[in-house]
Amino acid sequence: MSVKRPFVVCDRNTYKAAGEKAISLLKEAGIDYRLFVYESTPRKMEPDEMAVGSLTMAFDTACDGIIAVGSGVINDCCKVLANKVKLPLSVVATAPSMDGYASSSSSMIRNHIKVSLYVECPHAILCDIDIMKDAPMEMLMAGLGDMLAKYIAICEWRISNLVTGEYYCENIANLMRSSVNKCWNMADRLMTRDPAAVAAVTEGLVLSGIAMSFANISRPASGLEHYFSHLWEMMALARGEECHLHGIQVGVGSVITLHLMDELRKVLPGREQAEKAMSAFSQEVWEEEMRAIFGAIAPAVIADEKTTLINDPLRHAQRLEKILANWPEILRMMEEELPATGEILSKMKALNMPHAPIDLGIDLDETRKAFIGSRVIRDKYLTSTLIWDLGLTQQFADLLKVAY
Repeated sequence: MSVKRPFVVCDRNTYKAAGEKAISLLKEAGIDYRLFVYESTPRKMEPDEMAVGSLTMAFDTACDGIIAVGSGVINDCCKVLANKVKLPLSVVATAPSMDGYASSSSSMIRNHIKVSLYVECPHAILCDIDIMKDAPMEMLMAGLGDMLAKYIAICEWRISNLVTGEYYCENIANLMRSSVNKCWNMADRLMTRDPAAVAAVTEGLVLSGIAMSFANISRPASGLEHYFSHLWEMMALARGEECHLHGIQVGVGSVITLHLMDELRKVLPGREQAEKAMSAFSQEVWEEEMRAIFGAIAPAVIADEKTTLINDPLRHAQRLEKILANWPEILRMMEEELPATGEILSKMKALNMPHAPIDLGIDLDETRKAFIGSRVIRDKYLTSTLIWDLGLTQQFADLLKVAY
């Protein structure tokens, strides 16, 4: 990669953290550049059409490369721009807060719905641990929360492979297992800004992105726990409110999902209950429920169902056969992949990490809506889908109070 005139992107905070240093290095090397700094606003910047539009309007077409200085939102927006203008992207990371640095996707908000846009991987990622370790403590917690999700992600990936035949790669799964275990074992040291612990989490987050790029899907790194975060974020935006950092919400979503999986392991699935629930399914009632959950964006969610066929009785019957025939194997997968919920909770409390929705100001009704809505916003087989296939959605929605 040879870039002679980069387009450098940052915000006010990331300019102070690493952008100023990056610019000085470019000047020392005699490299011309163009700088774009997102202006501060009363609200937290979101990765939406406005953010990408601002970036596009400021883009200098004389530039032959893009340098993103920052973490989540800046990284995602710059990936979209780089993909559109067909230029190489480099990233100067400023916080170990999320796992998207090396991924081939951008987590964006399009038409008020959280989506993954598949783009290209960055050509280079620079992570200076002296910079990363000085990130706000909330961002360190967010990185750890995002890594915690990998336990659930791999478990759900294996279950989906069994139930739906979705592609699965054991080598990629092993990469994630070793990374999350290393991060979680060093969690105590992360909160003291130990450089080795920060490096371990940073490495794990970058490897998560690489794993997603290898698989060409987000499966190795995200599952139902991410969907709790996505739905909470969409609800907050609909109210005109800010939400917490994605990784913080993912950590809380991971605890909820572990609780649900604990309850699921107590279930003896039955054909009669599952088929009765499917027979009683009403498209009209479901659409009304979607309107209650998603509000103004419900029409887009309902329209997507015509493509994803998530409510299709034939597909449900096919999945149910697989579930009933392989329930002991599904239980074995949970046993092999999932950490003990109590141990995770104890460590999160000891680290003063948010571990329950109430810690984030999210009430039980919002969590119930996020659980029910998680199944429908993307065509991805989740724990909530498995629960729906068994005809147990309402029963498990009532169990969510255990997370409070």
